[in-house]
Amino acid sequence: MYKIIIIVFFTILLAAQVSALNAQCVKENKAFNMNEKITFDVIYNWGFIWIEAGYVEFKVNKAYFNSKQVYHFDAWGTSLEKYDWIFKVRDRYQAYADMETLQPLWFERTNYEGGFEVHNIYNFNYQQGIIKASLENSDHPKLDTTIPLKDCTLDLISIIYHARNIDFSKYKADDRIPLRVIIDGEIFDLFIRYHGKETITTRDKVSYSCEKFSALLVEGTIFNAGEDLTVWVTDDKNRIPVMVEAKILVGSVKAMLKGAHNLRNPTVLKTRVY
Repeated sequence: MYKIIIIVFFTILLAAQVSALNAQCVKENKAFNMNEKITFDVIYNWGFIWIEAGYVEFKVNKAYFNSKQVYHFDAWGTSLEKYDWIFKVRDRYQAYADMETLQPLWFERTNYEGGFEVHNIYNFNYQQGIIKASLENSDHPKLDTTIPLKDCTLDLISIIYHARNIDFSKYKADDRIPLRVIIDGEIFDLFIRYHGKETITTRDKVSYSCEKFSALLVEGTIFNAGEDLTVWVTDDKNRIPVMVEAKILVGSVKAMLKGAHNLRNPTVLKTRVY
């Protein structure tokens, strides 16, 4: 279950089928702020059963890369310690991105999942048109390689902040929005599917007006190919994920918004339901 939790949170924007559409680049950030912090509880749900199983945190900091001020995206996910004896998870993802264009500059993934470890690093070189990659996991020794850099290629963290800047007003229900991402040293042309606006109510009885979209999952993962992963983000300029849901064989895994601090824009109106 904990491996599902990590896949849900760090591939929430991925799709299953390779698309012929061209990836789109975001040219300007209007959604997030320096020092923003967003936290989530990760919950297993089956009927009336709700089990809080993990915790995820996303932060935006200021950093310097090659003597230039950049965004530092820092995300980590963990299983709760009381469940570590079943399947221990300690995952961290970091990235530097250009403040003007949001282009990724550097990415690091450090995973520990039930004894299986992954360590990947990407350096994006736009002048040479390459990604210098260092790939290593428990099954394969460290490999230093060079990958041709395609336009608008994103990593697993910058893609989340990129997607938060998508202007959904340009799309109608069932439209596909193309994205391009590098995963484990391979570049994929993918898409998310827009579903329109929807109001959802969280477990703490607070209702949010949201934009809804889904991603089709990659065949060969622990999910069935084509099974929807659904995401609800606030229908305001912040585009904060309120809930992420992935159906599994028995029940579903849900990520529920826990807290949001230092937001760039006024947040969406929310109504408490009694």
